[in-house]
Amino acid sequence: MGEIPDPFREKRRTDGVVGLPSDDEVIPMILRHEDVRKAAKDWKTFSSDAPRRVPIPSEEHLRTVRQLPLEIDPPEQTEYRKLVEPFFLRAKQPAFIAQVENLTDRMLTEALGRESLEAVGEFALPLQSRALTILLGVPESEAERFIGWGVHVFHGEHGVQQGAALEHYLNEQFDRAAANPGDDFYGVLTTANFRGRPLTREELLGFANIMFAGGRDTIIHSVACALGYLAEHPEALEFLRADPDRIVHASEEFFRAYMPLTHIGRVCPVDTNVHGMQVQAGDRATLCWASANLDEEVFDAADEVRLDRKPNPHVSFGFGAHLCLGAPHARTVLRTLLAGLCRRVERISLLSKQDRIEHTPAYDRQLGYESLHVRMMPLTGGAV
Repeated sequence: MGEIPDPFREKRRTDGVVGLPSDDEVIPMILRHEDVRKAAKDWKTFSSDAPRRVPIPSEEHLRTVRQLPLEIDPPEQTEYRKLVEPFFLRAKQPAFIAQVENLTDRMLTEALGRESLEAVGEFALPLQSRALTILLGVPESEAERFIGWGVHVFHGEHGVQQGAALEHYLNEQFDRAAANPGDDFYGVLTTANFRGRPLTREELLGFANIMFAGGRDTIIHSVACALGYLAEHPEALEFLRADPDRIVHASEEFFRAYMPLTHIGRVCPVDTNVHGMQVQAGDRATLCWASANLDEEVFDAADEVRLDRKPNPHVSFGFGAHLCLGAPHARTVLRTLLAGLCRRVERISLLSKQDRIEHTPAYDRQLGYESLHVRMMPLTGGAV
């Protein structure tokens, strides 16, 4: 039974590309799994060296800095990445995992005591924001400010103001760290050296900007979609509870099936033919992660959620040089949540939902929920 709407199926099977009108250009979206991965590794043809133009629509009016190491190509990208990679790998350490487990337990205790819960704004957003403070190494109280920015920092009617507020906040944090550097995210960056020199303030802001804007949607969206799926498929929670080792495969399947970022842009430095569509030098193409994740040539029954799917070569964290630095963090948060649900929740009842739809001139894609009201029922004999 098909469960994942796929607006790209026919184009993927035929042309392998769809044209997305955007401003004064029509942007080819590369759709097939093999083609997306090939383009992701070919940075000379499909370049990320395009400040504020990698996201589509572009963010030139929303931020002033180049996101690092996202919006730059190797070899500089590789060197920038090495500066922060050890910090992100903290998410695999037992002490970090224990902190996320404690956070998740506290939030489940609160959720189990309520008659209803709006899972996007009242659970997924606070979970992501509080887990982010653990990764950043800052007090959990800082999460209240992050929560106040809402689900999408740069999107919606307040995107410009929130983008400015984020930049102001980050400047405050780097001023603090410069005066008294510690071992938190800001202190590590402030004392880092790139090619024998300290990072400039613009570089510092570039790293921090992507920390807030890049990983936010992935976790919020994945948590909310996982809760929605488990609410609509109560047998799925029993399936996971029967064998906790299934949680790893299930989390990867949720990342595959509910990819929050439909596609990401690249700039073609020279005139390029993209599957029959001509791109002029300086114009863009995009890598459609969501379509690649549903490619029937790679995934059996691609439009079904299979919690024991393996192998699962999804591209929800990108591919190639720009493989997401925050992937270990996202995996820890979702796996910890699923384990907590298995341990403490009998079932999740769906009360109401409002789907979120991404509307464009080229496609309409179901993209999680605007709202998701659920009730969590405690497991008999389990901790409440």
